[in-house]
Amino acid sequence: MKQICTDLTREQDSLDELVSALPPEDWENTTLCLDWTIKDEICHLAYFDYTARLAATDSEAFTQHLIEDFGQVKDMEEVTNITLARGRAMDIEGLLAWWRTERRLLNEALAGLNPKDRLPWYGPPMSALSFATARLMETWAHGQDIYDTLKQKHPVSPGLKHIAHIGVTTFNWSFTNRGQEAPDTPVYVSLTGPSGETWTWGDTAATQTITGPAEDFCLVVTQRRHVDDTVLAVVGDTARQWMLVAQAFAGPPDNGPPAGMFS
Repeated sequence: MKQICTDLTREQDSLDELVSALPPEDWENTTLCLDWTIKDEICHLAYFDYTARLAATDSEAFTQHLIEDFGQVKDMEEVTNITLARGRAMDIEGLLAWWRTERRLLNEALAGLNPKDRLPWYGPPMSALSFATARLMETWAHGQDIYDTLKQKHPVSPGLKHIAHIGVTTFNWSFTNRGQEAPDTPVYVSLTGPSGETWTWGDTAATQTITGPAEDFCLVVTQRRHVDDTVLAVVGDTARQWMLVAQAFAGPPDNGPPAGMFS
């Protein structure tokens, strides 16, 4: 757990450094994520770091949170409003203080767990390792929204391999979440990491392949880029279809930006 928790903390701290230096008016800039503002993005991260902390430290409290916050919700819009409300009611300093406290407590709790420990969440229980990886993926993806809005380059994350792994392991989910049958054709994924290292998944004999920069793959599976706006080399119909529906995060099926937005 040490490495994933270290990478998660670094990603959180890097985003904190960016947003804490923004003037108040920039916090109201609209991002490409559901027309949320930059403040909303941090509200979202703080809220789910809070609920993740409950899941990692007190399963009964997490269950009670589910009942109190989501027991009567009727649709995803209501869920969104609930998850953003607490942070929206705070000023910027209060929101930052809340986020910093929750993520610190969460990371301390995760660091003390066995990677195979099971934690409750909004779907099936998750291993502690997958749980921490999901928080890293969420932080990185919502951070990307903010970097894009500010037209700044997202610093290379030490956690890209973790995010890419979640992208690969959600292959079946990306299809079934849309009511489609997941193809049984194997896809080989070979990605180049930030330092030139190669990360691979699948059978090298597969004729369906995805190769290219790990960052581009992560941008696609978190729906921050259309595959056509990356330099990924995608060979085969199954590989192509996957990249068009890939969704590394939970929730109803969603779509990223259209082709050409970041070309």
